[in-house]
Amino acid sequence: QVQLVESGGGLVQAGASLRLSCAASGRTFSNYLVGWFRQAPGKEREFVAAISRTGGSTHYADSVKGRFTISRDNAKNTVYLQMNSLKPEDTAVYCCAADRLPYSSRYYNSYEYDYWGQGTQVTVSS
Repeated sequence: QVQLVESGGGLVQAGASLRLSCAASGRTFSNYLVGWFRQAPGKEREFVAAISRTGGSTHYADSVKGRFTISRDNAKNTVYLQMNSLKPEDTAVYCCAADRLPYSSRYYNSYEYDYWGQGTQVTVSS
């Protein structure tokens, strides 16, 4: 089993930056594909970014491409989401998720993932 705990959310103004962390328990976390998803009030959960086991492959939603960067430190069992130039439309609960596979072409699909954290709130004011 893998347990995921997100941190780093908060209330910021538009244009600011935040770095989210997803800390995992379990020795096998370094073998897993990890994704970030977000859900705003009244909206469906949407894909944000994903990173393969080694970090060699990363993917981003078009809405965050060029502003967000996903990375991982397997020695620390942690995946990060650096968010720059934040916009009010980035406001959501951000969750990380882990897939037991090292990589999947369906990285954008939430049903692909086996483990989920509780989420951290990000609020961007205009």
